[in-house]
Amino acid sequence: MKEKNAFHVNGYLGLLVAIIGGLAGLWLAYTGFRHGSLGMLISGVVLIALVLILMTSLTIIQPNEAKALTFFGNYIGTIRDAGLFMTVPFTDKEPVSLRVRNFNSQILKVNDLKGNPVEIAAVIVFKVVDTSKALFAVDDYEQFVQIQSESAIRHVASEYPYDTFENENALTLRSNPTEVSDRLTAELQERLNVAGVKIIETRLTHLAYATEIASAMLQKQQSVAILSARKIIVEGAVSITEDAIDRLAKEANLDLNDEQRLQIINNIMVAIISERGTQPVINTGTNQ
Repeated sequence: MKEKNAFHVNGYLGLLVAIIGGLAGLWLAYTGFRHGSLGMLISGVVLIALVLILMTSLTIIQPNEAKALTFFGNYIGTIRDAGLFMTVPFTDKEPVSLRVRNFNSQILKVNDLKGNPVEIAAVIVFKVVDTSKALFAVDDYEQFVQIQSESAIRHVASEYPYDTFENENALTLRSNPTEVSDRLTAELQERLNVAGVKIIETRLTHLAYATEIASAMLQKQQSVAILSARKIIVEGAVSITEDAIDRLAKEANLDLNDEQRLQIINNIMVAIISERGTQPVINTGTNQ
């Protein structure tokens, strides 16, 4: 199925012709009946019948609406222009909204790439671009969009981890919502081409760990954050200690033995790394 334009003409002009033809038919029928003229009577009746047939072809189309025409079961085309039109008589005119619509999915529980249960939901913004596919290729295109959207959300969510603690450059559901939304849009568009629907935008509206593991995953995130901070502190402390010892040796001309160096390193490292404030200890010398 592929959409095509249906034959249609200005409805106001057709309506005017129908009114004039109807009045002329009534006058012929009345005159023929009054004067006993069978020819005029038949002509009037035929003209009135033609006008009635012509009236069945009138249709009104609202803005951002289209009507797909079927003639005795055969699709003959679609009218997309708004207004009053006259088309092929005895056609069935099925309206289709061309407005932009959105679908909010339910909160779905799925397993991410690592098998962790997560809750996810998304909003799908779409519109109909092919009326023939929307009406005749699928049973109910709105229900089709809903089912395929939830199926695509489940599939895309299973392709990414919720979060990663090893590789910071890896794509995740939490850190890369734009990339995940683009991936969802591409997959959903591929699924909905058969229904003549265009996906305008998809956005994640809800993302969280499932309640049964939320507490444990929060503790894991906190632990990773603490370890990462500790690593930075230790690296900085080592750099500061090395710089302090080198400056003492060069500027103060101190000749430190291994034990003294270890003591200075220990004091500086404890002072920097310790979470609590350190108390200075003044060395007054040794008793003789």
